[in-house]
Parts: sequence; C-alpha cells; structure tokens
Amino acid sequence: MSIEDAREVLRIEEEGLAAIRERIGIDFIKAVEIILAGPGRVVITGIGKSGIIGQKIAATMNSTGTPSFFLHPVEAMHGDLGMVMPGDVILAISYSGETAELNGLLITLKKRGNRIIAMTGQEKSSLALAADIVLDIRVPKEACPLGLAPTASTTATLAMGDALAVVLLNRKKFQKEDFRLNHPGGSLGQRLKVRVTEVMFTGKDIPVIAPDASATEAIRVLNEKNMGAVLVVDGTNKVLGIVTDGDVRRAFVGAQAISQLNTAQLMTKNPISIDSSRLAADALSIMQTHEITALPIIDDDGTLLGLLHLHNLLGKGEFRFLV
Repeated sequence: MSIEDAREVLRIEEEGLAAIRERIGIDFIKAVEIILAGPGRVVITGIGKSGIIGQKIAATMNSTGTPSFFLHPVEAMHGDLGMVMPGDVILAISYSGETAELNGLLITLKKRGNRIIAMTGQEKSSLALAADIVLDIRVPKEACPLGLAPTASTTATLAMGDALAVVLLNRKKFQKEDFRLNHPGGSLGQRLKVRVTEVMFTGKDIPVIAPDASATEAIRVLNEKNMGAVLVVDGTNKVLGIVTDGDVRRAFVGAQAISQLNTAQLMTKNPISIDSSRLAADALSIMQTHEITALPIIDDDGTLLGLLHLHNLLGKGEFRFLV
C-alpha cells in the first residue's frame, strides 16, 4: 500500500509539471527579457515553503551566471530593503498570491521603480495584479491528501525557477569554464580538470633567487615562502634549477660548509617542469611519478610563468583560483 501511495504522489507531481510546461508562453519570454535587460541582480523573495524554494532558485542562478540573492519579506521591511538597488529585478513567489508580508513589500518596491516578476498559482491574486509579469505555476492538485501541505505546487515552482535559470544561462552563453570559476571549492575531480595556469602561484608569490646568491639567502627565501622549494632563475627569468628542502639537508651532511656555497652549487639543475597548456591532472601525475611537491610552469622558451604546489591540487589550506 505504501508503495502505491508513493507512486501516486509522484504521478500527481508529474501532472503538475506537465501542466505548467503546457502553459509556458509569452510571459516567460518577457520575464527572461526583463532579467537580461536589468542592470542589477535578481532579488528573490517569498515566505515559508515558497521562501525555501526561492533560496534554491537564487543559488542556482548564482552558479549559472545570473547574479541573485534571497530577501526575506519581513527582514526587508526592517532594514534589509537597503540591499535592493534601483536596477534589481524582483522575483516574488507565493502560490496563493495573498501573502500579506510579501504583498506589503511589493508596494514599497513598486514605488522604488523595481520591475516585478510573480510566480503564483492565482492569476487574479493581489501578487499577480502588482506584478509586471506573471509566471503561472498552478497545478491541478497537491500531492498531500489533505490538500494543505505544498507539494506539487512547490515542485512546480522549483522547476519554473530552473527553467528560468537555464534559459538565462543559454542566452548569456554561459560555459563550463564560467561554471567552474564559480565553484573553486569543488571536488578534487573538478579541480584537476582546470589548466595549470588557473591554480599556479604567480608574480611575487613565486619563491625565486639568482644563481649567484648565497646558499644562506636561498634558505632564507625557502623559509619565507614556505613552499618547500625555491626556483633559481637567470636575468631573463628562465629556470636554471631548483633548491628544495631535500637539497639543503643533503648539503648539511656534505663535506663542504653550506655557508661557503652559492645557490648554483646547491640547486638541482634542469628541474622537472610542465608547460602552461597542460591540465592540473597532468601536473598531479608528474608529481606522483617523480615524488615531488613543487612544479615550475614554463612557456615554450623556458621562461618561468608560475609555480604549482601539490597543496594547490589536493586542497590543503586555501585552494587558489587566480582569475
């Protein structure tokens, strides 16, 4: 019996989605155009279950190239209204269209000149009448047998929000690379799909030293940058060698006093490197094969572009996207 009940819930929700799919028309296109034409963000607002759905829609829009945030109607009327700028577009959600707190907020927003898109199941509601555009999310029935708990209607609202976000994504020609830049803290698999240039250290963050500098100076830079390695470069910024923690330890147990050495004598010549067109996954493979933790990034003629550390790839500390 419980399996049949579950199937019935899903059937009702499928019917709700089919119903809103058939009604999508010119108003949806107008809503997309309003958002695209707006110089500001999409401000999504609603209360209760509608508010929870609104928060998810805001998150989806943000990650797919449409700047957005959720605004609680009550908090808005007690100071948070200052977050809304004149060019922002309002996406107001209420299935009944008669949520007093939400409609009170919209009166204020209309006076400020903000365009309003409503998501509601009642086309003649106060919300619908206050809006510039109405997206109809009416469903034949709720899956709740009491007809009280929002079920099919919240599914329909969420799906309409997804439809808006994806159509906006397509219109903006938002690409995988754009999505990835909005998700720098993603899984290791996602991190390794980026090019080494997106995760490498650059400029003053790279520990470098001249070949004629003293070994003592090399150790100072090694300690200061705390990357386990210092790159030795010539006057044209070409990589000549690398000084690692291991090189320093080996020098200490050697016959000659380390204070009498210069960097060129201390370094490992012609270090393993990678060119700037390669993926982070390639860099990780090289590091694992050669058991190293620092990898210079060079261009075609050997000029230093950056330094990739194992921690950049495995996520220890801050995972850096330099964009």
